[in-house]
Amino acid sequence: MFYVLTITPPPEIENKITRFGLETAGMTLRWEVLSDFYFTNRFGFYILTVISHAPYFYHAYLVVPNEEIKKNLVLILSEHLVYQEKPQRALTDKLVDWLSKLIPDDEEDVMTTKAGQPISSSKPQPASL
Repeated sequence: MFYVLTITPPPEIENKITRFGLETAGMTLRWEVLSDFYFTNRFGFYILTVISHAPYFYHAYLVVPNEEIKKNLVLILSEHLVYQEKPQRALTDKLVDWLSKLIPDDEEDVMTTKAGQPISSSKPQPASL
């Protein structure tokens, strides 16, 4: 089950930064309830994590497509929230990192023989109905 949840790509969602807060997945997270943010790198993507104030400590996870957008997000969000370069890792975060290291990447490995001929070591694909 964990493998399916981590390999399935997330749906495309439009996220907006407004003067009131972050709009994501049809929900507005207002600046007043948000505390801090940080970035992680998982499966080749930057993940922006925004955390709310106590007592709920709500976490919003947003996929950032490239380094340029990440730099712009740091500049914009730092005006309203605290940026943590090294966030505190909870037990669940550590478990997710450990389990994700056990799962191989989706990238296709190509090996070559002594003659220079490529040998594909692609993973089997699921059957379509």
